[in-house]
Amino acid sequence: MAYFRITLMRSGIGMPLKVQGVLKALGLRKRMTTVYYPVTPDVAGQIMRIKELVDVKEVDRPLTKQQQREQRRPEKGYHVEKRGSEQTSNYEGL
Repeated sequence: MAYFRITLMRSGIGMPLKVQGVLKALGLRKRMTTVYYPVTPDVAGQIMRIKELVDVKEVDRPLTKQQQREQRRPEKGYHVEKRGSEQTSNYEGL
């Protein structure tokens, strides 16, 4: 079964009451919150009402809040892009 991953990208403040009602019905209250719904014509119709405000992707399975948090967490440690000896200076020839 496929799911819609719906993320609220823009606020619904100042939008018509119908648009605000759709956001409330989908459970989207704050920016950058993500909800998952099964792919159905009803949900697709709601998404079409608020398509300018949301980012929608079709995924295989919904993620829990803990799994979403783990995906956003950066890797531990650090990564060296360039070492000091590899960098070139613009002033070497002067």
